[in-house]
Amino acid sequence: MKTTVTARHCEIPEEIRTRAEDVADKLARMAHRPQRMEIVFDHDHQRRIVELKMWLPRGQTLVASGDETDFRTALDRAAEKLRSQLERNAARTPRRQPAA
Repeated sequence: MKTTVTARHCEIPEEIRTRAEDVADKLARMAHRPQRMEIVFDHDHQRRIVELKMWLPRGQTLVASGDETDFRTALDRAAEKLRSQLERNAARTPRRQPAA
């Protein structure tokens, strides 16, 4: 899976970038055939905003965002929201039974 990390209106430390890539890898293991993921860090006055976008097969796109006073907490909140979307998506997707 291709992961893109982008910073808008701010600079992010290397440790946060590495943590974001680790979170993306963990979320990719939960998804069924993920194709691409974007992680966008944004700074708006006193808020730090992290947005996670994951593209899945058949045109599905999952989007989650978290805002907090620091990037680490915002990343954790966004990851938790995307994780719950993946769990809901997995429960909704029917699994094919092998032909007898």
